[in-house]
Amino acid sequence: MSPSTNRLQQRIFATVQHHKMLHPGDVAGVAVSGGADSVALLQIMQDLRARLGIRLLVVHFNHQLRGAESDADENFVADLARKNNLEFISGTEDVATWAQVRSCNLEDAARKCRYAFFSELIRDGRITRVCVGHTADDQAETVLAKLIRGTGPAGLGGIYPVAEYVTRPLIEVRRTELREFLRTKDQNWREDSTNLDESRLRAKIRAQLLPVLEQDFQPAIVPHLNNLASLSRDDDEFWNALIDERFAALVSKQKDALRIAIDDLLKPVSFSAHTQDNRSPMTAVTTRLLRRILQELKGDRIGFTSRHVSDVLHLATASTSGHQIELPLGVTVERSFNDLLFSRAASTSHPGSQKASREAIEFHYALSLDSQVEQHVDLAEIGTRLRLKVIDWPAMQRDTTLEPPVADWSRLRAPAIVRSWLPGDSFRPQGRLRNRKLKHLMREKRIAPRDRRGWPVLTSAGEIVWARGFPVAQEFIAEKDTRKVLTISEEPL
Repeated sequence: MSPSTNRLQQRIFATVQHHKMLHPGDVAGVAVSGGADSVALLQIMQDLRARLGIRLLVVHFNHQLRGAESDADENFVADLARKNNLEFISGTEDVATWAQVRSCNLEDAARKCRYAFFSELIRDGRITRVCVGHTADDQAETVLAKLIRGTGPAGLGGIYPVAEYVTRPLIEVRRTELREFLRTKDQNWREDSTNLDESRLRAKIRAQLLPVLEQDFQPAIVPHLNNLASLSRDDDEFWNALIDERFAALVSKQKDALRIAIDDLLKPVSFSAHTQDNRSPMTAVTTRLLRRILQELKGDRIGFTSRHVSDVLHLATASTSGHQIELPLGVTVERSFNDLLFSRAASTSHPGSQKASREAIEFHYALSLDSQVEQHVDLAEIGTRLRLKVIDWPAMQRDTTLEPPVADWSRLRAPAIVRSWLPGDSFRPQGRLRNRKLKHLMREKRIAPRDRRGWPVLTSAGEIVWARGFPVAQEFIAEKDTRKVLTISEEPL
């Protein structure tokens, strides 16, 4: 082994150890496309596997994008695996058709299909890690591509050395070093013709921009861009830890939504300093916290842009309760008094599905006034059970505001109905001087519009006896001559 080869292996071993990419006992699937970088990765991991205490497999994904050339790549990798006495696992997908059906570009479709194949191998337990051949040059190209397309600080982190089960042992090595390594090994490789297609941004950066930057501006541009990415990832780790802590402290989870107080969103930590233009540094925390909420709700941040963040902030600062906005993929943000509620429709299969999920919940159940035993009404529409029980009422009992609410049984008239509230409903809760619309009472009680759907009420001959969260109507309270009362209680189904 030449000194340069040994040094290269030592550097890659140090990278694997530093980033904790692999652990003894891992079964690592080396993703080999047939190109120089992945072929070099396989050879180097072969040399290091005993030191790392791991077992290797060769995995290959055929994207079917280049016809016979793609099939030749697969055959080349299969032969390489056989020569190295390694198990070979291949997957395939008609990526062009896949992309057309889902209206996405080929590069993105190829990546998604490839990583779906890797994920399946992980789920099936055939491998525990995937090693892919991204290099320092790939990192530099990625950072430049993000700058050209537009990115925030987090995007400058570029390619992460470790992302879940995916590891990148070559991330600190130049592409030229790997080709020289293969020449010393007398190992050939395949060239992907699409890498020469300069209509693709990455190929154009590789062929035109990076060479000019290296030759005419800064010979160390690739290491500099890699260092920038590393520093950005360090910063991002700090921000992620801070935002995760703030998320846990400030965001409450409900069955179908996430809720945060607007004051907590706009000033999530105690910090009084301002910049020279009088802008609060809290903007950086607020925007990241918003993105964290959206990620929790949807599972990732794909599709959310700075414009969507601005829309949410405008809702928080300039709108009134009841207003809402729609974000990509069926995410709705609603202002509810001094809170923001983030929710996602159960289905977004058609444009009206999100609207349908917010339509009124209606139900209507009749009660028997002939029976004086306990009755219960299962309100599956809102996930609650209403229990109604007739009990004797002592003459000395006066406090009719106790829980559960009680109504004078003798004053109830048929038909007795449990139903969802209606916009025109009004009644006079015990202690009030006059009738009030239930809508206004719920607003006073700060019940959000989305939470009013299916709000249960009990009526007697068309008059409201009781509404959830309020005392019994004044006309139905138990008094001195009351002998029996109806108790009303709720429990979850």
